[in-house]
Amino acid sequence: MKKLTITATFAASVIALSACSSDDSETVVETGSGNITKEAFYDELVASPNGGQVLQQMVLETILEDKYEVSDEEVDNEVEQVKEQYGEEQFEMVLTQNGIEDEDEFREQLRVSLLQEKAATEDIEVTEEEIQQRYDRMQTNLVASHILVEDEETANEVIDKLNDGEDFAELAGEYSTDPGSKDNGGDLGEFGVGQMVPEFEDAAYDLEIDEISEPVQTTNGFHVIKVTDRVDVEDVEPLEDVEDQLRREIASGKIDQTALQTKIQDLMKDADIDVKIDQYEDMFTFEEPTAEEPATDEATEEETSEEESADSEEASEEETE
Repeated sequence: MKKLTITATFAASVIALSACSSDDSETVVETGSGNITKEAFYDELVASPNGGQVLQQMVLETILEDKYEVSDEEVDNEVEQVKEQYGEEQFEMVLTQNGIEDEDEFREQLRVSLLQEKAATEDIEVTEEEIQQRYDRMQTNLVASHILVEDEETANEVIDKLNDGEDFAELAGEYSTDPGSKDNGGDLGEFGVGQMVPEFEDAAYDLEIDEISEPVQTTNGFHVIKVTDRVDVEDVEPLEDVEDQLRREIASGKIDQTALQTKIQDLMKDADIDVKIDQYEDMFTFEEPTAEEPATDEATEEETSEEESADSEEASEEETE
């Protein structure tokens, strides 16, 4: 039986495929060499390696659309934020570089992304204290360096050498596994809130200038961080104008990918999916984990009795010898 695995993020592209109508001979492409019918296109898609992925994505989107709602205004806000970030001309270039045909396609991708976000963050709590802390951090950018190593023992070794007066930049060149900064003394330049993974950001913002951190573990390894400067940020928007955005950012940083996958699978289980295509009929079948049966008291007693019997036989043999 095939077990469905749902990835934590959706595919970047959104493929819209209409169900075959009663007229499967309808032409969807005309060429001077012949035509392509809807039936032929459907058969080719089903037979392709990506057919299952397309079907899985379409089913998932259908389920999420039934449970969550994304308004046009929400999509408009996302588009405007991206345009402000890149500028109008650069925005068009970014779409092209990412293989996105036009703004309509981009809007559809954003809509699906927002559906996913709502599913992922629905049960995540964000406190007012967390929002205030993030807003306070927005007032200041950090300038920092780091040394990235594979294990905590090596990180502590680096810290011991720093405490003995050895040079941070030289140790970065010797120890760091970060190719982007090791040859530059570990320098990461200036960064602000949301530009580093949460564990790194939390540790860095807690440091004073020239203070060395304890080992900080992230998915990349163990970091030894040194903050070299703090830069005030000008023209920060009032808290009430950015509160919702900060709430979303904090919630996104708390997403547990394993829990999200379980949630998506549960949504699919509840959707009563019945696939009519033979080769995909088991695609949405979920295997329940099998728990090991605990040993019974009776079995335990038998094992104990056998062990005692074996010990008795060994003792008898030793006495005979």
